[in-house]
Amino acid sequence: MFMGKYLLVNTILCISFPWIFAALWLRPFVRGEARNAEPVFFKHIIIVNRTICICQALWHASSLNLIVKADKGLLVVTDRTLSIALERYDRHLPFFLDLITIPKGIRLKTLEVGMVPPRRDGVDRHRRMLVDLEFDIAEVSLASYIMARQRGIALTAVPVFPRRLFSQNHIFVKSDSGIKSPEQLAGKRVAIWAFQVTMSVLAKGDLKAEYGLDWRDVQWVTQRPEEIEWNGNTNNIARMPEGCTGAGMLLAGDVDAYIDPHPPHEILENDRVRRLFSDTREECRNYWDKHGYYPIMHLLAVKESIATEFPELLCQLIEMWDDARDQAYEFYIDHNYTVLPFGRYAFSSDMNEFDNELWPSGMAKNRANLRCFVDYMVDQQLLSESIAVDPLFHESVLET
Repeated sequence: MFMGKYLLVNTILCISFPWIFAALWLRPFVRGEARNAEPVFFKHIIIVNRTICICQALWHASSLNLIVKADKGLLVVTDRTLSIALERYDRHLPFFLDLITIPKGIRLKTLEVGMVPPRRDGVDRHRRMLVDLEFDIAEVSLASYIMARQRGIALTAVPVFPRRLFSQNHIFVKSDSGIKSPEQLAGKRVAIWAFQVTMSVLAKGDLKAEYGLDWRDVQWVTQRPEEIEWNGNTNNIARMPEGCTGAGMLLAGDVDAYIDPHPPHEILENDRVRRLFSDTREECRNYWDKHGYYPIMHLLAVKESIATEFPELLCQLIEMWDDARDQAYEFYIDHNYTVLPFGRYAFSSDMNEFDNELWPSGMAKNRANLRCFVDYMVDQQLLSESIAVDPLFHESVLET
């Protein structure tokens, strides 16, 4: 495609040149200035020739996706800038602080884009990438990415997973509800962000696989529209009234439980609310012991056009993110890095308990987790049929 455009532009310039030549030769005669025709003609020819050469050089450089600017009369070629939208986690601080070694030929413009306000560069990151294709690279919802990918969105992905959560840690009930176990949610109303939100998919899948509660036996009340349009063939999903929130409905007694990947203060700091599991940490630990992974929430999506333009970038993104993660680990060596007086001890305790394997990148260490999640999506009718995991990712990263 590039060579075709290059030949087209050069052809146009070459065809135009004889006509410009003739016009400049005849101009002095038409104006009655034949005596000075030759020196004026050659002066104009030199100017036109230089102009055409400069235009060709500028177009050629811009076609290679380089930025060309005038600097004291010289043409200076600078790196290609790519946008990357990330949440403000500790493992992303090295991106925001420019502590990452970036491959030659590109620059990263790191944007702080979240899902809940406030964030420096706004919110609704998933929609802005999965629907609007606003960024070159972005952290996105695993479930919504899979659905968008199946519908032909021009995105691919790398096996970098910036957000992970245990579902057991995000299920809330009223303190006086009497609900002590997942089985007691059968026939109850449970509020969730949306049916396809990754935490919702994980929680519904875990409740069925680990505790025997089929998602079809629960009445789901969704707070937000689905990120990727979906009309499930099920009658146990309803939208909550306009202006209502899952947290508010739980506190008002309008729903029996609430699942939220970003629990608000009114839930976390309220004596009227408690987590479903009395020993949540133990439940999460049991899940880890059984499955051997910290469940994936998000992955890193890349525009297909960028992957084609910079094929080496996909594996380089894994290296960059791993470097950022390792730098974040080093932050915690300082006892005063966090506002918590014993934060350093908590970090060491968790890393030792989970064998320092909470945040692996690459396909090999995450394939089982991804396979399980895809199966959850099929069971919940978010996918019409089972799909392979590998096609969700760029071909260059499949051996990682």
